[in-house]
Amino acid sequence: MNHYFKKALLLFFMFGAITTASARQWTLRECIDYALQNNITLQKNRITRLSAQEDILQSQAALLPSLSGSTNHSVSYQPWPEIGRASVQNGYVQQSVDKVFYNGSYGVSSTWTVWNGNRNRNTIRQNEMAAQQAELDSAITAQSIQEQIAQLYVQILYSTEAIKVNEQSLETSRKNEQRGQAFVEVGKMSRADLAQLTSQRAQDEYSIVEGRSNLRNYKRQLKQLLQIVDDEEFDIVVPTTTDEMALQLIPSLQSVYTAALEQRPEIRNAKLGIETSDLNIKMAKAQSLPTVGFSASATTNHTSMSNNALGSQMKNNFNLGAGFNVSVPIFDNRSTKTAVNKAKLQRENYLLDLKDKQTSLYSTIENYWLQSSTNQEKFKAAKVATESAKTSYEMLSGKFDAGLINIVELMKGRDALLQAQQSELQSKYLTILNIDMLKFYESGELK
Repeated sequence: MNHYFKKALLLFFMFGAITTASARQWTLRECIDYALQNNITLQKNRITRLSAQEDILQSQAALLPSLSGSTNHSVSYQPWPEIGRASVQNGYVQQSVDKVFYNGSYGVSSTWTVWNGNRNRNTIRQNEMAAQQAELDSAITAQSIQEQIAQLYVQILYSTEAIKVNEQSLETSRKNEQRGQAFVEVGKMSRADLAQLTSQRAQDEYSIVEGRSNLRNYKRQLKQLLQIVDDEEFDIVVPTTTDEMALQLIPSLQSVYTAALEQRPEIRNAKLGIETSDLNIKMAKAQSLPTVGFSASATTNHTSMSNNALGSQMKNNFNLGAGFNVSVPIFDNRSTKTAVNKAKLQRENYLLDLKDKQTSLYSTIENYWLQSSTNQEKFKAAKVATESAKTSYEMLSGKFDAGLINIVELMKGRDALLQAQQSELQSKYLTILNIDMLKFYESGELK
């Protein structure tokens, strides 16, 4: 029975290993491309852009004349008609007099706004700007998503490396505990000191469990950002990170900001808002200008109280008409002046919005630059501290084996080494992330 249990357990672990090995591993580029195609917010932005395109087509069609057709058919009942002579109804002679009679009419009409102060053409331009703003809104969302993906991706990389450091620390703690047990057996250590080593080993195990929990949570957040809802194992490709990546030259603050002002979609969107407000001012002023329109129509009708054939009635009653109209606003209850003033106020609001976005952009870039510079210096110092702590711990470990120091000194050395390793790892990944963010704001591309 024990033999079969061992075989089943072995098969279970083999199946788990195969399942884990077959899990898809996502690169940063794949995460970004997938999110740009499947993110719900971006899909809604695409719908908004398509709606804006429809508005453009409609405003362009408004430049053309309209054409409509109409027909009207009615049956009437006249209880006491005047008999004995023809009568005239609707301008046409009725040759017979019936109590119940039928009338039919047909018409085609067209209207065309020739000129209305260029408001129709400016409406096209206004809708084109709205479409551009919708596209820029989508670009803003896309860049925000890329930024969030990069931050989570690097956080996953850091957490993965931090777990490895904790696992190495756990292995050291286990060896120290085993040495302590041997010392207790020969009377070179008290059980109280051994209990401290056991506690340290348990603390390292807890740190690993906590680190793995944090790693799963970061992966969950990344899956949510990618709109992935299946239960398939999710993992990322762990690229090779070198010290040179953290020690590379940091782009200058001013050069990044200057480039960002030209290509960041939120800045371009704010500038486009100013152009839109300028156009709104022109359209508001155009309300005080005359409107010239042209109209044309063709009509005919027939009635059952005529002795003429239907074709003859349609021909004889056929009528063509055309005309033009000019509308000149004289007093509009201040609506034009109010519209102009509100459009000017909107322009001032867009100017303030642009200044606010420029300030926010500079602050964001400055923060990335400061984080890059600070963490790069921390990384340089942490590398030296790690080497020093490693050498110190190796010396303390040898003295502990020789019985020259107590357990407290050994644990202090071990804690100093672990802290130095974690500080080096954290500053390394933070430096790489912030430098990449600077390059992203400078070029608009995330690598």
